[in-house]
Amino acid sequence: MVTGPAHLLIVEDDEPMRRSIVANLARHSFQIEDVGTGADALRRWEARRPDLVVLDLGLPDMEGMRIIRSIRREATTPILIISARDTEPDKVIALENGADDYVTKPFGLEELRARIGALLRRAAGPAGDPSGLVEVGPVRLDMLHREVTVHDTQVELTPREYELLKVMLAQPGRLLTKGRLLRAVWGTGYAEEGHYLHVYVSRLRRKLGAADPTGLAKELIVAEPGVGYRVREPRRDAN
Repeated sequence: MVTGPAHLLIVEDDEPMRRSIVANLARHSFQIEDVGTGADALRRWEARRPDLVVLDLGLPDMEGMRIIRSIRREATTPILIISARDTEPDKVIALENGADDYVTKPFGLEELRARIGALLRRAAGPAGDPSGLVEVGPVRLDMLHREVTVHDTQVELTPREYELLKVMLAQPGRLLTKGRLLRAVWGTGYAEEGHYLHVYVSRLRRKLGAADPTGLAKELIVAEPGVGYRVREPRRDAN
């Protein structure tokens, strides 16, 4: 079941700094995983698909740019760079490769939390509001607390179901191909496993529909045969 705070992956090889960041963020109710190498970062990314990645560029086994590019091939997950590299070219290269924000060391932990919160709210996409809430029809997804409700009734989703719904709700009305959804939620190794989507979309429809007596939530996700799925934007005159 998905419930609770946003899940963050902290990638930092300086252990004292990593411990300080993790302790501070944990006190503010974030769910944290932390690693000290690029290889571990990529493994944790594939296994858990966190809501946001905090990434140091200077890792002992690989450049942080490689991690940015790996994530960006598959997902729009926010990436916040923390680095001692403070020159303009370094920042430009990181941002052009797909990072969303850049904080130069040393930095204040309060500033770091503020930037994380801002990125999580923006991750709600075009359908989101400034607080990180996405509402499409009767369905509401809270990015900061990883909660999904239908008409104020909380819906219990597995982590994969939540990730799939999050990706789809962030882009209402847009046709999302099967390959794109599979890469975003499961990773590149599952790009051809279309049966995964059929099973998980069916589960989402059933769970959303069970919380909605009007039937609107169950019909929110529309299949485009042979191509993928889209989230139906609610009609203006819908109750």
